Amino acid sequence: MAINREGFIKTANGLEISKDPEARLQYSFQWNQWLESGDTLASVVYSHNARRNDPAPLTLHNSGIVNSTVTFAEFSGGVANRTYEVTAKITTGSGLIDSRQFRINVEKRSA
Repeated sequence: MAINREGFIKTANGLEISKDPEARLQYSFQWNQWLESGDTLASVVYSHNARRNDPAPLTLHNSGIVNSTVTFAEFSGGVANRTYEVTAKITTGSGLIDSRQFRINVEKRSA
C-alpha cells in the first residue's frame, strides 16, 4: 500500500521533494482532480532521468495503481546533492494519456 508522502514543494520548476540517499520510500499521487467524471486510471509508467558517472543512482523499485484515482512509485538511492527528474505517464480507462513530472532532491539528512 502506498503512503502519501507530505513535503512536496511547488517551485518554478514544478513539484519537488527531498529524500536521504539511504531512504527507500513510496510516494503516491492523486489524479482525481484531473480525471473526467467517471473515468479511472488504467495504467501508469514511472521513469526517471539517468545521470552519467552516478555511483549510486536513484532506483525505481516498484510502481503501480493503488485505486482508480491514485498511483504510486517507490524509490531508493541517489547521490547526495543531486536532483533527479521523475515522470509519471498515465492512461485512463477512456484512453486519455497524460504525464506529470516532479524532482527528487537527494540530501543527506541527520537526526
